[in-house]
Amino acid sequence: MLEELSTLLDTVPADAGRTDYLSAIVEQNALAKQTGANRKITAQHLTELYALEPTVPLFRVLRRFWQDDADGRPVLALLCSLARDPLLRATAEPILAMKSGEELSRQKITDAIRAAVGTRMNDATLDKVVRNVSSSWTQSGHLRGRARKFRQLVRPTPLATAYALLLGYLEGQRGGRLFETNWTRVLDSSPSELRTIAAESKRLNGLDLRAAGDVIEIGFTTVLTSQEIKDSRVAH
Repeated sequence: MLEELSTLLDTVPADAGRTDYLSAIVEQNALAKQTGANRKITAQHLTELYALEPTVPLFRVLRRFWQDDADGRPVLALLCSLARDPLLRATAEPILAMKSGEELSRQKITDAIRAAVGTRMNDATLDKVVRNVSSSWTQSGHLRGRARKFRQLVRPTPLATAYALLLGYLEGQRGGRLFETNWTRVLDSSPSELRTIAAESKRLNGLDLRAAGDVIEIGFTTVLTSQEIKDSRVAH
């Protein structure tokens, strides 16, 4: 839902609360939906994928980086969606394992989703989910094409890189391990490449970084509250 998210964040002020986002979608019809039912469904889906709640760090940091990184928005949106949507997350492995130029196998995506949900989806619903997640990976830049889709590599921006590192940090990862998580795999770059990009992320206040030889320390005092940092240490 990259187009809807982009329009919404362009419409609603950066300091808005959740009720402001929902009001813009449902009452003001900022996303130009044809019916009231469509507005409510859109609000529900966007809330599920992005929270639309400033007290949720994933959304608050997304919103902050969004303003300063137009080029990184597709990957930022994907990373947030992956963190919140288990069905989309289930398809990450077959997508990220593809080589550049390789054609997408719908069967591999279908099998990945089926493994995640078991028999809870009928064939029609499963086919719709496969189309939706294929669209998501196309919007993020990992796939190209319409009827036939092919893998292509994304080029991570500094703030998209910081966001991927943040997701690992919130899970409790630290130091060099932050460059080797499932989140940084989304960036299609090696750990050494990401370390170089992270230095630029620091310059943009996306993260804290200190390096001495092979030892690296990364923190997020610029974007997380002290309580959120404390909670992430508990996870570690």
